[in-house]
Amino acid sequence: MSIKKLQQIEEKIKKIKKKLQSINEMRPGSLSKQYKDPAGKKGAYYQLSFTHKMKSRTEYVRPSFVDETRQLVKTYKEFKKLIELWIDLSIEHSRLKAHLAKRDKPK
Repeated sequence: MSIKKLQQIEEKIKKIKKKLQSINEMRPGSLSKQYKDPAGKKGAYYQLSFTHKMKSRTEYVRPSFVDETRQLVKTYKEFKKLIELWIDLSIEHSRLKAHLAKRDKPK
């Protein structure tokens, strides 16, 4: 483990931050096709199910907004993935910094 590794992690975090800045609208949840008559597959409609502030919600999505909603959900998933990666890198960065400080501490 070295300072070079620390710098690599910092560079990765910078790239994640830059990607996050380019994210626009997003929606959490999952979009699914439902049927009023599931057995006969008749009366299709779409719904968006999500949890926000510890409350589960379901919203109906008009057919004209299905593609847009699908993209918003995809953007949210990408956002979450970037955040998780940032957290993982931050933990690794913190541990590495502590290790280097301990190693370089005068005895």
